[in-house]
Amino acid sequence: MKKLLLITMLTIAYFCNAQVKTYDYPEGKDGLTPMNDFSVTADGQKVKTYMCEVNPHKKVQKASWCQFETEKEVVLQVVKCGDKIKEAVVRPLSKGIKHKVVNDSTIQFCIPGVKDNRSYALEVDINGDREHCLHIFVDGKELETYDAPDPDSKQDVNWKTTNSHDVFVKNPRLIYFGPGIHKPHDLPSTEIKIPSGATVYIAPGAVVRARLIVDRAENVRIIGRGVLLNPLRGVEITYSKNVLVDGLTVINPQHYTVFGGQSEGVTIRNLRSFSRHPWSDGVDMMCCKNVVVEDVFLRNNDDAFAIYNHRWWYWGGTENICIRRATIFNDLAHPFNIGSHGDDRSDNGELLHDVRIEDCDILSADCDGIMAVRCGDKNMVEDIHFTNIRIEDVVKAALFNIQVNFSEKYNRAPGNYIRDVWVKDVQYNGDEKSLVPDIIKSYDAEHAVSDLHFDNIRVNGKKVEIK
Repeated sequence: MKKLLLITMLTIAYFCNAQVKTYDYPEGKDGLTPMNDFSVTADGQKVKTYMCEVNPHKKVQKASWCQFETEKEVVLQVVKCGDKIKEAVVRPLSKGIKHKVVNDSTIQFCIPGVKDNRSYALEVDINGDREHCLHIFVDGKELETYDAPDPDSKQDVNWKTTNSHDVFVKNPRLIYFGPGIHKPHDLPSTEIKIPSGATVYIAPGAVVRARLIVDRAENVRIIGRGVLLNPLRGVEITYSKNVLVDGLTVINPQHYTVFGGQSEGVTIRNLRSFSRHPWSDGVDMMCCKNVVVEDVFLRNNDDAFAIYNHRWWYWGGTENICIRRATIFNDLAHPFNIGSHGDDRSDNGELLHDVRIEDCDILSADCDGIMAVRCGDKNMVEDIHFTNIRIEDVVKAALFNIQVNFSEKYNRAPGNYIRDVWVKDVQYNGDEKSLVPDIIKSYDAEHAVSDLHFDNIRVNGKKVEIK
């Protein structure tokens, strides 16, 4: 009977572990740094944890992250190494994940699996320490069309075995980064320019130390669950059409994680980002149209999302931007910053319109407006929608900053107007002392904020009126 029971338990353990696919990344010089603050297992299978740098309170700290794939519910066990657990929180709170204490240093909880090519992010705080927390990224199975290409195929190009000067000449269809470290020093500024029709596949276990540039190209895919490490920027998409970015983790970019300039048809999915430098935004779009961002995690030391009109060399206004199912942890600045920059030299300015932000979790923020719509540089901003936004404890922040303004630091002229802003089902659950007054104001009678619509705004369950 005991033998039968043991066989049964081993069989169950085998199939449970078969549900979990873990990723091992190269470590040491030019690779990732392992972390020992936490020990994580998923259905008994060890999941490696790695270091990321974050910058709360303008003081760089080391935190932990891990990643795995599962289509079915699994049991996670998290050990806080070297500390006794007095309290623990699993965020986002909207996930409703309840933990149980196994012993002084261990908690356990169930998490849902992921269907299709989707992902979600969790944060585990121990004893209120959010500076050194654990970030958990849970992936679903990659779509068949996203499966790892065969690097030995005669039709494919393997970056590891192909001279960089020949990579596009031989076959521009595929740039393949297999597991391992990729550091293309022979390229200018450690940047990789991607031509039209190309697919860049960064496999799980791959660490690429370069920025990826899509410039004046069409029909480009940058996919895979590998890591971009310490790039100047993560992915740049300029003057391009129909670009997909899916699955990457970008660690410590000096500037933006994903930057779009005067591009159309951009889709960003399942992106994870950690940044700690000044001006290291998450996703910035300037004069872009028809953009979808979904199922992303951003922990940045500046704006998580910035949506602007003209800046630098990009012109033409902004329209049809959709952001959904984003999980955001802002160490500094705004989760959403809309409308600050534009074309102040034209007679009428540029139009920024049709922006929809929905079903998002804000884990923390330190700013003058979590939902900031600030209109400068003769911009015309209209038809902005925030729906189902869930906000947890903040350092110090206002919920809303909606104003036509003229900032001498960032603008050359005031904005023209803001109108038709719709805000519905926003809830804040946290310390009310951390909230500061909202800012809603016009620049003057001719540069006005009008037609604002607020519905069901709640602070710790209590409905509040926004004036």
